[in-house]
Amino acid sequence: MSVRPILRPSWRALSKFSSKRLMSRHAPPFPTIPSCPAATCTCAPMPEFPEGLEIDHSKPLNGTMAPYAEQLLVCTGQPDWLSRVEEENAGDNLVADVKELVGRGGIYSDPYHNTPLTNSSFQATTPPPYLRDVPTTSAYLLPSFTYVPLIPRSFDAVQALVKGYLLPTRLNPAHEVLSPIHQDRLKRSEAYQAFLPPAQEVEDVLVLICGHGGRDARCGVLGPVLAKGFEGALSRAGVEVLDGPVPLATSSPSSLIPGPVTGPGMSARVGLISHIGGHKFAGNVILYIPPSAKLKGGEPHPLRGMGIWYGRVEPKHVEGIIAETLGEGKVVMDLFRGGVEKGKGMLRL
Repeated sequence: MSVRPILRPSWRALSKFSSKRLMSRHAPPFPTIPSCPAATCTCAPMPEFPEGLEIDHSKPLNGTMAPYAEQLLVCTGQPDWLSRVEEENAGDNLVADVKELVGRGGIYSDPYHNTPLTNSSFQATTPPPYLRDVPTTSAYLLPSFTYVPLIPRSFDAVQALVKGYLLPTRLNPAHEVLSPIHQDRLKRSEAYQAFLPPAQEVEDVLVLICGHGGRDARCGVLGPVLAKGFEGALSRAGVEVLDGPVPLATSSPSSLIPGPVTGPGMSARVGLISHIGGHKFAGNVILYIPPSAKLKGGEPHPLRGMGIWYGRVEPKHVEGIIAETLGEGKVVMDLFRGGVEKGKGMLRL
């Protein structure tokens, strides 16, 4: 018996419901600062955009991020993509494979569990010799802060990724009309994780900048400028900026093994990503701060385990974002689009 008409609410209605429910008058769930402090060094100039593609400064940013449960961030090693990333390489890519399973009409499709599928410029982990003849890629799962270093290009591996990591552990109450078998199909089964090489904990700050020029020129022009700015400013702030693929971590009895140790202090990776919504609010930047993050004094970072979305970021804001958000654990209110935290849902001011 088909139940799709019951379980296919309007995404716009769902977004309105989520926004009204989440945008409360309560105090923000994190420290804040009203605006970004002025830069103390010379910044790159704001690039010019094609005529008719201006930045929207008329609307408040808070709440302009669509709610989601888990973002899949695929390591492609390239800085830009076709407008529809699932069409890359004639449709032979991980985003297309996962979308076939979780997208509308897919066997794991769930309108109450949004999973953005995003490409990144990060390089995939180099496979060990025994897998060199098998095409593989790598992906981050955020805000779970999980890195899956080796995903073989096969249906079984993609299904293991979806069923073992992407699906929810608990279903929305609207799914109670489904049969137990259908409910079980839509829920995560960690047993599937055993079909993939072990995942690793993410220990690095991830600075993700929309640079999807194949989709919109604003992000395509501004994204690379911001990426270069973040790399330079992070280094000046004493943050180790990592480049190249994530190495395989040492084996451990745990199903989720620690990531590679890079030494004391904070480390970060800066990458360009594909469309995340809101090109009119370029530059769009996401800061994923790992659960292990600490402030310089050694105390836990106030934003640990969170993903903080900023919009209308300009080169002049980069130094302040690093100082306040990464250095002090404060969210810049006038740039804040929204946020996410594992197990706690969406974050709003």
